[in-house]
Amino acid sequence: MKQKILIFLAAFLTMMVFSAESFARVEWDVQQKLKMDTPPVDVAVSTDGKWIFVLNDSGTILIYSSNGKLEDKISVGSHVDQIRVGPKDNLLLLSSRKNKTVELLTIDFINKINISGSPFKGSADAPVVVAVIIRKT
Repeated sequence: MKQKILIFLAAFLTMMVFSAESFARVEWDVQQKLKMDTPPVDVAVSTDGKWIFVLNDSGTILIYSSNGKLEDKISVGSHVDQIRVGPKDNLLLLSSRKNKTVELLTIDFINKINISGSPFKGSADAPVVVAVIIRKT
């Protein structure tokens, strides 16, 4: 019986030694660094990876594109201390421990479309422009 226990312990120790050395090596590199004027409090990334949302300590969400360019800012208040992306990229969840609240913030990304030189119907200085983009697949 003692011999079986000693064999088991020896096998167990051997297994532990070899498993401890079997971890893979990881290579890493900092791809980019976002320089902030104020300290970041929390960070969230859109599910498609296009947007990086940084909440700073003054209560502003800085919206960066995936290439690190600051695209816009949203002032949400200094009570917000955590942000998360919702199930869709246009929904941000803002939580506040101080106020014991969670705010659902819907955002829409507005894209400018250059329509100069495009054909039009009606007055050229009309207050509303409807543009149709046809994409060939």
